[in-house]
Amino acid sequence: MSTSRRTFLKLSAIAGGAVGLGLMPGASVFSGALNGAFGSTGKGPKPLRLLMLGGTGFTGPHQVRYALSRGHKVTVFNRGKTHPGELPKEAEQLIGDRNGQLDALKGRTWDAAIDIPTSIPVWVRDAAQVLKGNVDRYVFISTISVYSDNSKPGMDETGPLAKYEGADAMKETQATLKTSNYRLYGPLKALSEAEAEKWFPGKALIIRPGLIVGPGDESDRFTYWPVRLARGGEILAPGDPTDPVQFIDARDLAEWTIRMVEQGATGVFNATGPKSTLTMGQMLAGIQQVTKADARLTWADAEFLAAQKVSAWSDMPVWVPPKGDSAGFSRISITKALSKGLTFRSVPETTQATLDWFRQQPAERQAKLRAGIKSEREVEVLAAWHAGKK
Repeated sequence: MSTSRRTFLKLSAIAGGAVGLGLMPGASVFSGALNGAFGSTGKGPKPLRLLMLGGTGFTGPHQVRYALSRGHKVTVFNRGKTHPGELPKEAEQLIGDRNGQLDALKGRTWDAAIDIPTSIPVWVRDAAQVLKGNVDRYVFISTISVYSDNSKPGMDETGPLAKYEGADAMKETQATLKTSNYRLYGPLKALSEAEAEKWFPGKALIIRPGLIVGPGDESDRFTYWPVRLARGGEILAPGDPTDPVQFIDARDLAEWTIRMVEQGATGVFNATGPKSTLTMGQMLAGIQQVTKADARLTWADAEFLAAQKVSAWSDMPVWVPPKGDSAGFSRISITKALSKGLTFRSVPETTQATLDWFRQQPAERQAKLRAGIKSEREVEVLAAWHAGKK
């Protein structure tokens, strides 16, 4: 497994629904959301009763707000410990815990359940045992990390899945996942998908997002670039400007998920973006449209960066060299999702919203980005690059 893929698995596990928004008291990334601040506005075809398992992490609040704006009745089930009071009062709150405390779900019925934070199959099994017969459809938010082979560009939903090689997947916990350095993340997500389909045959919707970005992302996996470009000066840029990148704004993912539920969709869908090929150079240019700082990009090739021990994805976020076992990493097929109405905000739109959110954070948070090369190391690597060119 490549370092970049291992890092992706780890950060996806941390950020994919389990990480909160980290807002300042009284500040909300969703302020004004019910007043049309979404990519697609208007009411849904008919009001639905939606149960959201989780709902307080990264993508969940976007889903809650959008669903309410579409006229649906929303119930969230969680421990009530992450950002209490952040969700609108229109959303019903049920308190419980995926680790066996599911009584609040008993005796209730919903049109659909949306399982956002799950990364271990036992959580799907236990919830399904309570919900089977009481929900019409089950939506599981998975990940493209379920794929075992990233070497082939254009891979669709039929690609081979990661295999679990442990003793008993149903005994895996969040603790054992972390102990594995998140190597189990892909295999356990794949088994979680299978569990959803087992309990809800023909009624399961599996969504496999790629890198999720935008306001509220505590991993800074995209945020690094707007913040760095806004600072200006000479900037280390990775690889070739034509190298492809893929990601999806959390709001686009959340809104499309709700519209898929409205359509009664089932099956498996990759969900990343944008619609057509986006290169690293185009992404940075889109960010620069917003930052407008005096930023000068210095492109260093993948071989040089590797020699300098500058890691793709973690030191140089979003980017992975498009070769070898990662040749298809940023070229996942989303044809199926596009046919079902997946839409995308522009890079400048995502950039502006991300910067607006980030600048609301406490000064100590802004001073410590959680992804991207450190400033002093960037200076050293740029100096080495220029010295090698003399």
